[in-house]
Amino acid sequence: MPRRIAIQRSVMAADEKIAEKIRKDLSKRGVLMLNLIGSPGSGKTSLLEWTLKDTLFRSVVLEGDVATSRDAERIARTGTPVVQINTRGGCHLEANLVEKALEGLEMDGVDVVFVENVGNLVCPAEFDLGEDHKVALCSVPEGPDKPLKYPHLFMRAEAVLLTKVDLLELLGFDRDLFWKDVKELNPRAERLEVSALRGDGMSDWVSLVQSWVRAKRP
Repeated sequence: MPRRIAIQRSVMAADEKIAEKIRKDLSKRGVLMLNLIGSPGSGKTSLLEWTLKDTLFRSVVLEGDVATSRDAERIARTGTPVVQINTRGGCHLEANLVEKALEGLEMDGVDVVFVENVGNLVCPAEFDLGEDHKVALCSVPEGPDKPLKYPHLFMRAEAVLLTKVDLLELLGFDRDLFWKDVKELNPRAERLEVSALRGDGMSDWVSLVQSWVRAKRP
């Protein structure tokens, strides 16, 4: 009698191997990679623009978007090397795309690779790009309920940034509820409140990145 044997294999297995190769290559160089994940309009590019001003670490940026190069153009104006990755409909970046993008960058002397993922709270959290840390961004206009609605990202993030806090009072954002949910989902995550418009909390964010850079040094 014929027998059916189920063979389970990750559909992302090939990409996971590439992610691990990226991680090993960057580790040999002592280079930190951060994967910034947030909704469209959460302030990822604005955070990067501020971060890249007068910092003590040298950075390169990979810009993930469905279309256009507008975010990459903003980053280029800071003087930071940047590569635009257009997914042409894809809702997230994958390790194979990151690997190709890194090939086009001069990595000697680089301290940090910032990856600005496609605007999405779901798919990007599922894919390993070879990063050291995922950083979740959620803006005040999005509302305080996003951690529980999209728990996978907030559970995996090494840091959670509440952005656009200059709008807290204007929009009546329930800050206590937001951070309560984040803490319950991921008590180990760093929790920061920032405003790229006013500069609130940006020094704390830069200090956090610097601590990660020091920890990554060989």
